[in-house]
Amino acid sequence: MAKKNFEEALAKLERITEELESGDLSLEESLKKFDEGVKLAEFCNHKLDEAQQKVNILLKKDDPDRENSEEGPARPGKSGN
Repeated sequence: MAKKNFEEALAKLERITEELESGDLSLEESLKKFDEGVKLAEFCNHKLDEAQQKVNILLKKDDPDRENSEEGPARPGKSGN
């Protein structure tokens, strides 16, 4: 898979969603698109997690009294582990 950024992956995921929702694909093509979409969603979630970690680090630098265990708001579908 070629190197991609969050915005490109999200745009591709949106296109795949539209294609799947159209109902015009064969079952086999739908399964391929679904698999690609799952991988893109995982990639996007990973990038969002990285960004959240960076934000937390920056906030701690600005406020040294900030608790170490503090996390941002949970995203839907994200487990707490």
